[in-house]
Amino acid sequence: MTTPDSDSINDGDEPPDHASQSSHTDVTRLSVPEMDCPSCAQKVITSVKKLDAVQDIDSQVATGVLTVSYDADQVTLNEIANQIQNAGYSVKNAGETTSEFTVPEMDCPSCANKVENALENIDEIDEYETRPTTGTVIVTYDSFNSRDANIIDVIEDAGYETTEHSHAESTHQRATNERERNRIWRSPRALKTWISGGFVGVGLLFEFFLTAQNVEIATILGTGIVFTDILFLAAVISGGQEIIRNGYYSARNLSLDIDFLMSMAILGAVTASFVFDQALYFEAATLAFLFSIAELLERYSIDRTRDSLRELINLSPDEAIIKQNNTTETVPLDEVTVGDIVIVKPGEKIPMDGKIIEGKSAINQAPITGESVPVDKTIGDTVYAGTINEEGYIELEVTSKASDNTLSRIVEMVEDAQSNKTEREQFVERFSSYYTPVVVAFAILTTIASPYILTTSWSTAIVYGLTLLVLACPCAFVISTPVSVVSGITSAAKNGVLIKGGNHLEAMGAVDIVAFDKTGTLTTGELTVTDIIPLNQNSTEDVLRCARGLEQRSEHPIGEAIVAKAGSAQTVTREIEEFENITGKGVRASLDGTPHFAGKPGLFEELGFDLSHVHATTDGGDITQTAHQMCTRNDCIDLLEETVPQLQTEGKTVVLVGTETELEGVIAVADGIRPRAEETIKQLKQLGVSQTVMLTGDNERTARTIAREIGIDTYHAELLPEEKVTAIERFIDEYDDVGMVGDGINDAPALATATVGIAMGAAGTDTALETADIALMGDEIQKLPYVYALANDANSIIRQNIWSSLIIKLGLAVAVPFGYVPIWLAVLAGDAGMTTAVTGNAMRLSRVMPNTDTEMTAQET
Repeated sequence: MTTPDSDSINDGDEPPDHASQSSHTDVTRLSVPEMDCPSCAQKVITSVKKLDAVQDIDSQVATGVLTVSYDADQVTLNEIANQIQNAGYSVKNAGETTSEFTVPEMDCPSCANKVENALENIDEIDEYETRPTTGTVIVTYDSFNSRDANIIDVIEDAGYETTEHSHAESTHQRATNERERNRIWRSPRALKTWISGGFVGVGLLFEFFLTAQNVEIATILGTGIVFTDILFLAAVISGGQEIIRNGYYSARNLSLDIDFLMSMAILGAVTASFVFDQALYFEAATLAFLFSIAELLERYSIDRTRDSLRELINLSPDEAIIKQNNTTETVPLDEVTVGDIVIVKPGEKIPMDGKIIEGKSAINQAPITGESVPVDKTIGDTVYAGTINEEGYIELEVTSKASDNTLSRIVEMVEDAQSNKTEREQFVERFSSYYTPVVVAFAILTTIASPYILTTSWSTAIVYGLTLLVLACPCAFVISTPVSVVSGITSAAKNGVLIKGGNHLEAMGAVDIVAFDKTGTLTTGELTVTDIIPLNQNSTEDVLRCARGLEQRSEHPIGEAIVAKAGSAQTVTREIEEFENITGKGVRASLDGTPHFAGKPGLFEELGFDLSHVHATTDGGDITQTAHQMCTRNDCIDLLEETVPQLQTEGKTVVLVGTETELEGVIAVADGIRPRAEETIKQLKQLGVSQTVMLTGDNERTARTIAREIGIDTYHAELLPEEKVTAIERFIDEYDDVGMVGDGINDAPALATATVGIAMGAAGTDTALETADIALMGDEIQKLPYVYALANDANSIIRQNIWSSLIIKLGLAVAVPFGYVPIWLAVLAGDAGMTTAVTGNAMRLSRVMPNTDTEMTAQET
């Protein structure tokens, strides 16, 4: 993606525009389908590198994409494409470039519409998208015939200045942005507004209190001008400059927006005062002053929304300390490459994704995963950009570029989420296309008909018409949905939940049934030892010591779980010889010279043991509660008919340990249920989910046990991936809106089929980030009720915003012809007041927080 200050291509004939006289680096992605092997890629790279202006090349053989960084003032995209063709490879979409521009003053739908109308007339532009809530414009255009500078000209011709866009703001940029936000009320427009207000105030003083001094000063076009008229005209001139200027751009771009309507209202009032002797100077001054305040309020409110995304962007530091040949150097992030060694000291933010190669520390991953407790990391562990090194010195090897790290992808996806419009947003946009023309027509009709039907004076009728023009702009209810979506999505991202579109946020709030994968979702996905039953006077430690000796050379997950349990119990190791894996049954080895076995009950039946009559240890060791309950003859238990089946009914895998002559113990292993899975299911039901279901490929017995223990309503076991998809489709037919929760990899088809696909533990996992509609960045199922509560609250706030703004606007419009709505009320309540109110209401979503202890907090809607 290019940046606004870079030129995509100069055909070689014209010098660059704007500030392009200096060198500019541009980045373009070219599709080279036939580049499907490393040797092909090397051939293409060698050919392109012959161009001196090419600075960097990155080939992605798997996708056939070549990313080229080059000096746009010295080489054209056409020349790069020719070099690829000279290497024997065709280039697709070589002339298509997508650029993103920051347009800070484009902060409302009418502003966006003005920019869109300007872009619509450019033949070289293939597609565009405006995002007023974040003040950005994304344009895809033919870079053989146009460039960024041309697009900037078009946007600026629509009346809006562009600034540099970058995901990673520098310290200077952050400080500048902060100053700009603080300067809203001290900006040049604000100064003109305060001067305008001063003139209005003095004018009212002479109008009502110093009437004797309010004398006639001049006569223009036969109309007498008194001193207060001069003051009100001065208020119009000082406060109305920006309004008239923006109205001009609106007319130029054929945009029937609030700037055009307000310009017509102000100019109409002044014209009526001069030409028709209606003395509407006060109304014109009031419009200029109050609408300027409204614009400042709107800018301030939108900036509050944009701040939430800026906070996400600013999680990453500006620079990194890299280590080379025992020396260190501090460099900007975009100069750090994959494979560099980065030093992170205690208390610092981690600048890049990477793997720890030296040191260990507790890492606060809350900015990415939302985890409330720092996670211990050591050599070989992955860390993410934007997280915080709490205590230890670490060195990490960079695994991805700054533009491709987990934080950058989250920011990009959050920004892109605005393009996925909700059904309500689409409805409002369709409605608004009819609303403004209808209200404008009503204003004209009211102006003409009021003197005849309501017997009002012509001056009053004109005021009614002007007031209706103010109410004709649908800004408040058009922006009510996107500001809510941005607030909700950025709030979720800061709490470790990535929602990839407003449509997914809306759909999550309407989910009736939630389906869960079992392994890795409801369970931890890691086997652990759950029960140890020592037999024949052996102790628990004896059983673990033998099991550890037998299993520590095994690569089976069950063996790894047993070894881990024995290691945590610090059992004494034994000398191991003659290890043998008995396929499908267990393992055999000689421990301290004595042959031992560990495996399924069937293995010990083959060895001649009577499993229906064994003696549990009653002294010299611990006996589990299970053994107590099943011991029916003093210390005798029946493994074959009672103990083993009972453990298996609980979803556990049973391993027996013993020698050729003695059975030493029973070990049960199971995939542990997530500590807060049961609480999560309970909370979802309390929040309104009507049905929970588990879809698993595991056996019926295990599925039944897990479902019963967690509180799942129904379960379907022994399912293949395609059978999970069929189940989801059946649920959609029955319940309409279905959420599917899985690990984002094995359950990709089911996640894609569900109304809302939710991936667990998506941090650093490309597949999960790409597949799911919602990604829980941390491995925390307890975030699910938070997402559901946030989505419900977002839907509620969107409904509140849409209907309140629409009802108030329409109510004011209907009341205007009856004289109940003064023009100042139309400006403050119908425009500024509603825009500020819907934005403030949307910001309440930031107060919906996940609670790591019990239930959701701050659900204040």
